[in-house]
Amino acid sequence: MSAAERRAAARTAVVWDDLAEVLADAGDVVDIGGGTGGFAVPVAERGLRVTVVDPSPDALAALARRAAEAGVADRVVGRQGDIADLAGMVGGGSVDLVLCHGVLDVLADPVEALSRIYDVLRPGGALSLIVAQRHAAVVARAMAGHFGQALALLDGDEPDPGRGVRRRFTADEVVGLLGDAGFTPGQPRGVRVFADLVPGSLLDLEAGSTQALIDLETAVARRPEFLPLATQVHVVATR
Repeated sequence: MSAAERRAAARTAVVWDDLAEVLADAGDVVDIGGGTGGFAVPVAERGLRVTVVDPSPDALAALARRAAEAGVADRVVGRQGDIADLAGMVGGGSVDLVLCHGVLDVLADPVEALSRIYDVLRPGGALSLIVAQRHAAVVARAMAGHFGQALALLDGDEPDPGRGVRRRFTADEVVGLLGDAGFTPGQPRGVRVFADLVPGSLLDLEAGSTQALIDLETAVARRPEFLPLATQVHVVATR
């Protein structure tokens, strides 16, 4: 495993752990903004059918190459579009699982987006939602010496050139948004509590450090006192 793969494994281990049960029951999966297939291809390798909806033709081309190299090209379909096109692409009430990772952060209307996702899920289907977490962003800006940015982030959004704003959420806000859209949210999990703080060189040099970090991330993900330190929040919600 390369250094980049070890770092990626440490950052996503909690998400895969949370998804284990819903993936076992799913058949058709939609990955919104799934890009080059970082989640879609491993999901397809588990035998599921995955449709990736992404606005970037370059990302979808990379997705096709990645799926072919992994031997799952017959189970991965790329569709150019965004969340507004979702129902027309996959049909209402037809999907077992929707992955929406890092997408809600840049949308103008998160409530409308969640409603569109709700409409394409079958009854009992699940949504895997990952959003940027506000408290950790405040700490990161302050530790970097950007105190004005940290202060602005306490109760607001962050300017994102080319997209308008980048939204940050607290765990309570995520749960509230999901409930308002009709979902039954599960317990929020903290993702990347320590993984973004550990120097990459440590994972590169010390044997066994990656698995030890994964074990630690998995252990603290379920502890609410660590949620404010997490770079991201992950919630699995059901329709």
